[in-house]
Amino acid sequence: MKLPEKFEHRMKNMLGNEYDDFLNAMESAPIFSGIRINTAKKGAEDAVLSEFGPLEPIPWCGGGYYADKSKISGNHPYHIAGLFYFQEPSASSVVSALPVGENDFILDLCAAPGGKATHAGALLNGRGLLVANETVRGRVSALSDNIARFGLKNAVVTNETPQRLAEKYPRFFDKIIVDAPCSGEGMFRKEPQAADEWSAEHTRSCAERQKRIIDCAMKMLKGGGYLVYSTCTFAPEENEGVCAYVLENYNVEIVKPENLDMVSHGVTEWSSSDFDMTNTRRIFPHKNNGEGHFIALFKNLDSGGGETVRGKYAASCEGEKLYREFEKEYLNTALDGEFCMFGENLYLKPRDINIDKIKVARAGLHLGICRKNRFEPSQALCLALTRADIKNTLDFPCESDTLKSYLRGETIKSDKIGWCAVTVNGFPVGWGKASGGVLKNRFPKYARIKNI
Repeated sequence: MKLPEKFEHRMKNMLGNEYDDFLNAMESAPIFSGIRINTAKKGAEDAVLSEFGPLEPIPWCGGGYYADKSKISGNHPYHIAGLFYFQEPSASSVVSALPVGENDFILDLCAAPGGKATHAGALLNGRGLLVANETVRGRVSALSDNIARFGLKNAVVTNETPQRLAEKYPRFFDKIIVDAPCSGEGMFRKEPQAADEWSAEHTRSCAERQKRIIDCAMKMLKGGGYLVYSTCTFAPEENEGVCAYVLENYNVEIVKPENLDMVSHGVTEWSSSDFDMTNTRRIFPHKNNGEGHFIALFKNLDSGGGETVRGKYAASCEGEKLYREFEKEYLNTALDGEFCMFGENLYLKPRDINIDKIKVARAGLHLGICRKNRFEPSQALCLALTRADIKNTLDFPCESDTLKSYLRGETIKSDKIGWCAVTVNGFPVGWGKASGGVLKNRFPKYARIKNI
């Protein structure tokens, strides 16, 4: 591959004797792909490894495995059921560095398409709160879909600027993820067009943008909370240099991240400051099986945090009534949260967040649609439940022709009555409504697979 001359010169100065190994890796080393298991779904890891294994674990990510995407399809029923997520191996290091507690309030500030948000959400295990934000409107749909596919009940998806969120949620979050927009040098091998667009000026402009984003993030971080900052670039200006800016302007320290002892340390000399950068981490393609990445974990040394301010929602009464009737008839579980309506759509919003007057793409768990005094359950609700939560289920193995018919959107035979979940080896895939010996297909049209 053709690398920019100034980039090569800078990397040679940075790496010295390692430069030839780095260049060889950039030009000819294998490009690794990976999957990350949805650890919030009980039994998912055993099911996936039984289906695709044995797989080599990604050393810095619990539940992460190297995987050949030519052999593991996004059309596989386990992927549709949210048992795993395709993620570049190095990218899975970011949330692995964060000490997530199950009751944490977590913000992923630059979240699309959802790899890090779904990772953090799975670690919350149905508790706490996840806010997944994406500023670019065109990327929000994919983020919402991945949040739904992972079955996350406690996640809100927003489409706001960091500045607006900082105004809304001062000192509100225990943990914040800032996977910042960057020059993308670490992805040159996978996205050669990024090399064509590279310039030294662009790396500097990225660094200034990253500082502004972190300024907003720090306003939202509770005292004693953690912020993990990451990029997929090698540029010191965007990595150690940005870390030096944070240390200069905030009462924080860089702490040793969990699970990343096997990758390279950051280099203090690259920061143009006297701050110690050895607790930051770098992934290089000539040293680890993954693309270029940088990770820094900051701890806020201030104390205190903002109080939870709840919104007021008056539109949920009729929707809640219809849902509770459905729940009583077809489910074995009762969900808890704050019901709210957006048009015909009923959501179960996490109680401990006010979403008034901000742009919300998904106000928690999308329960379904309330229309003409009827409730129709959503795909998101199905994927958020377990087989034991649902009274009527039809279970099939992965290779079942009947399951494939269902995923194509076809009607299948059933002796059930009413709403019924189709499951694959016990994991919910989608709804159908049964009567007269058949199950009318309610698998979403956008998700149907014609060639399965």
